[in-house]
Amino acid sequence: MKTILVTGIGGLTPRSITTIIRKNHPDYHIIGVDVNKKAIGFFMEGLLNEFYISPRCSDPEYFPYIEKLVVDKHIDYAFVQPESEIVAWGDYYEKKGKFPCPVFMGCKTLSVSLKDKSIMADLLEGTDFIPKTIKVSQDNPRYEDVEKLIGFPCWIRATEGTGGLGSLKLEDLSSYKSWLFINSKIPEFTVSEFLIGRHLANEMLYYNNEYVKGAALECAEYVMANIAPSKVTGNTALGRFLNEDRINKFCDDCIKYLCKKLNVPAHGILSFDLKEDKDGNIKVTEVNIRHMAYAGVMARVGFDLIEDTIKIMEDGNCDRVKRAPFYHYEKPYIFLRDVDVEPIVLESEEIFDQVKTL
Repeated sequence: MKTILVTGIGGLTPRSITTIIRKNHPDYHIIGVDVNKKAIGFFMEGLLNEFYISPRCSDPEYFPYIEKLVVDKHIDYAFVQPESEIVAWGDYYEKKGKFPCPVFMGCKTLSVSLKDKSIMADLLEGTDFIPKTIKVSQDNPRYEDVEKLIGFPCWIRATEGTGGLGSLKLEDLSSYKSWLFINSKIPEFTVSEFLIGRHLANEMLYYNNEYVKGAALECAEYVMANIAPSKVTGNTALGRFLNEDRINKFCDDCIKYLCKKLNVPAHGILSFDLKEDKDGNIKVTEVNIRHMAYAGVMARVGFDLIEDTIKIMEDGNCDRVKRAPFYHYEKPYIFLRDVDVEPIVLESEEIFDQVKTL
């Protein structure tokens, strides 16, 4: 029996990961931690064996707490999910030459560079990987650059955070000024050209610079889209699993470019958010340094990077992970997702034709 720590258990992705671990390994002892005593994962029956409130990773007591938990609870390895914690664990490794317990994540340099979208945009500036993008702030809104370098309509979002934080399609300069005022507590944004094509996502596994596995999907519709000014939320209501090799190749090319520029190896789980422009060209909007929210539902249709992560942490190598850099799903699966229910996987969209009206 193994004992696993999952951090940020109040979040959708950590809960999804834990659900798959529980299904694959019912005998494993799973401990969840979160900074919020109201974290929903604490109260989901059968999800965890133990759960605790932890300090924030910015608190000096965070790592003493984690170190004691690892020793006292005999933790074998951890799934660290919040990106701020991933960066903090990377910093810990740089200072001490080891992690508090085995984990699977990239180096601090890569994590920091991808966590901040403005840094990523700077690294990819002048390439075909990203749309035209500039960084703006409350102190330096760069009105003229937004209007002349990017043009309207354009897309604005916070430089850090997930779930479309601060996202909106801006139609003109007055709407830009209004949005800065409404979101005055968000210090920095990126402004980029507006992309009208499909919203795509890709989750990839790298081990010591080897691209091991990758699979893609389309985010076709969004949960509670009408309440978001951008009409885009962090939760997909309808998703399509895609067998399009060009998506995987594009993402791999992008990672190789970034890692060469940073002089670091690609390692860990990397998850892309992508949009197509009017001509169908793919552009990067975000790269997450962790499993994405779709990890659990992807596992249910055969692409299980959660189990692969477990194999890597348990073995200390990637030998048992099947190579599939251009993974193809067996059927044209789709999934439906909403707030208060588990995602539903369907074999194809043809099932919608069976829904009758009176």
